[in-house]
Amino acid sequence: MLAAMSRWRLLVALLLAVVALAGCGADESVRAPNVDATLLLDFQPNAVHTGIYTAVARGYDTALGVSLRVRVPTDSTDAVKLLASGTVDLAVLDIHDLAIARERGRDLVAVMALVQTPLAAILASPAIRTPRELEGQRVGVTGLPSDDAVLRSIVRGAGGDPRKVDSTTIGFTAVRSVLTGRVAAATGFWNVEGVALRARRPQIREFRVEDFGAPAYPELVLAVTRETLQDRASLVRATVAALARGYEEVLSDPENGVSALLDAVDGLDRDEVARQLDAVSPSFTAGARGFGELDRGRLEDWARWEKRFGITRDEPDVELGFDGRYVPEPGRD
Repeated sequence: MLAAMSRWRLLVALLLAVVALAGCGADESVRAPNVDATLLLDFQPNAVHTGIYTAVARGYDTALGVSLRVRVPTDSTDAVKLLASGTVDLAVLDIHDLAIARERGRDLVAVMALVQTPLAAILASPAIRTPRELEGQRVGVTGLPSDDAVLRSIVRGAGGDPRKVDSTTIGFTAVRSVLTGRVAAATGFWNVEGVALRARRPQIREFRVEDFGAPAYPELVLAVTRETLQDRASLVRATVAALARGYEEVLSDPENGVSALLDAVDGLDRDEVARQLDAVSPSFTAGARGFGELDRGRLEDWARWEKRFGITRDEPDVELGFDGRYVPEPGRD
């Protein structure tokens, strides 16, 4: 831990030295931006966001010249709208929302991955032993296009016929709907709704999309507009570096990550957040060389899957939609 902190201080010192020496012809992205910036989350704060809150609590953002203000969305569609309009500077997006937004003409670019695996799953009552048994059953979906794709992919991957599943829109009530028997199963994030369901009913079934044919892809990404990437590269570089350091600290000291989130957000339960972090933390770096990596091969596999299951009409353009140049190289912290 002390060695990691020493390397972090060295990195900050080196960046500041580069900034001091930057002159005519120098890369503007290495300059300290010295600005306030707003970062919008994708959802209500939970353990997947601990690295963001840790970076702010420890001052990793201000050390690199950006003071981050973290905002919570009031609606699931807030992030794309507010980012595209310039109301916020950066936003955490579900990768499917990014793909849909780009297909609709919004030039948003992912610059960092928060997780390296899908978080989507079907959460089912204990009586459902395989997704194939959802044929003839009522399954809840939020109403987002990606939910229908997840449902089709998992049922088909288990050898079932998705057309025989009775899907019904339940919004974001997966936990209550499954517990009360309103539905036999529901789509949801295994790291949040799945954790909550297991705490109340340990025998709950959890069918993750990557276990039934979906490729490994980064469910959540940090995104900016093309304009921000081109004109405010120093902001992007500083934010990505600060968040990477925050998540690295969470991985080395999970309890401090939980505390950083609880100190910043009222109303959260420590035990529940700890359970969430225990579940999701392997996904922060699973299969990647380091935190934040945007792997081209994985993204191309995801793009093909995205089209195949109808989330987008065409394969998302990985070259235009993702730019991981500012993610710190593994071992250079």
